[in-house]
Amino acid sequence: MSFLEFVTILLIAIGLCFDSFAVSVSSGLMMKHITFYNAMKIAFSLAFFQGLMPLVGWLAGKSISSYLLDYDHWIAFSLLMLIGIRMIIESLKPDEEKTFNPLNIWVLITMSIATSIDALVVGLSFAFLKTDIYSSLIIIGSVTFIAAMLGILFGKKAGHKLGKRMEILGGAILILIGFKILIEHLL
Repeated sequence: MSFLEFVTILLIAIGLCFDSFAVSVSSGLMMKHITFYNAMKIAFSLAFFQGLMPLVGWLAGKSISSYLLDYDHWIAFSLLMLIGIRMIIESLKPDEEKTFNPLNIWVLITMSIATSIDALVVGLSFAFLKTDIYSSLIIIGSVTFIAAMLGILFGKKAGHKLGKRMEILGGAILILIGFKILIEHLL
């Protein structure tokens, strides 16, 4: 993996982890006395699914990528644009008052899957771009774990107002990466 590829995957990982960060902030807000062990459970679950979903998308994409080689950059661009725009739109919706226990196994799995759907689509685009999938999974999972741990801590300390801004920034990063991929392939 070249340095440029590493930076690109790192930026994708940062863009993807903002949903997990926002959920983690909410978890920190809900559980002001959360233990380090419980914070680790939440962060690990979010990171595991965030790392698993690109693999699932990549495997699905590999089976159809040979049919779409001439359009792969447009597909990656479109997918990243759609994800980024969806993240921004979702972040602008008003928060619903929810009472949930993020340590409940079903709530935790649901949160983990919901925040990693975007990663599934990104994994699909990785198949078209011939990305080193295993290094990408480690980077995405690691960045998500760190972001989730920081999000829980932040939620305990700072409040919920910054969560929406983080989702907007995450969406904007994915949109910019989509443009980068398109420009690289068209030039």
